[in-house]
Amino acid sequence: MPTPTAGARRRSDAERNIARIVSAAREALTANPEATIDDIAKAAGVGRMTLYGHFRNRAELVEAALTEALRVGEETLSAVDLTGDARDALARLLESSWRLVAESKALLAAAEGTLPAGRIRELHAAPAQRVEDLIRRGQADGVFRDDLPMNWLVGVVHYVVHGAAEELRAGRLRSKDVARTIVATAQSIVAVPTGR
Repeated sequence: MPTPTAGARRRSDAERNIARIVSAAREALTANPEATIDDIAKAAGVGRMTLYGHFRNRAELVEAALTEALRVGEETLSAVDLTGDARDALARLLESSWRLVAESKALLAAAEGTLPAGRIRELHAAPAQRVEDLIRRGQADGVFRDDLPMNWLVGVVHYVVHGAAEELRAGRLRSKDVARTIVATAQSIVAVPTGR
């Protein structure tokens, strides 16, 4: 009969394997959204059987990798100071988030090809809610427009950030210009139009 120490050691080994597999999946899928289970197992330094012992299929593994990337992103974004003027707070949020989006764009492409759209929206709920709360505050302060639907404003900010990440990847936008471009574009969209 296994001792409690042996059981704890096996659980610890399993947790390390899972962490290594998820980390390898994030890296492999970021480099290539079409990365296979074999590619990921090799990158993690484990066999297919070990990988399948923790993840039943590629969809589960992609979801775990996306969830981990969003968790790390949430840690970063939750540290952003969103107090004060809503326009300044939006600028700080966008300046902090674009690199996360740029790094995970390929991972998101892998998820979009594997997971249902509803599940992806669910996983992105916290970042979207943060933007929505900030826009609502700006609307209450009279600095952000309220003549367009909220889901449209949040979606446009999301598209601007993702679009900038794609432009950077394609070499049409320089890294040093990304934050300024995103902030200027997003603020021009959500700000109350002059003369209104």
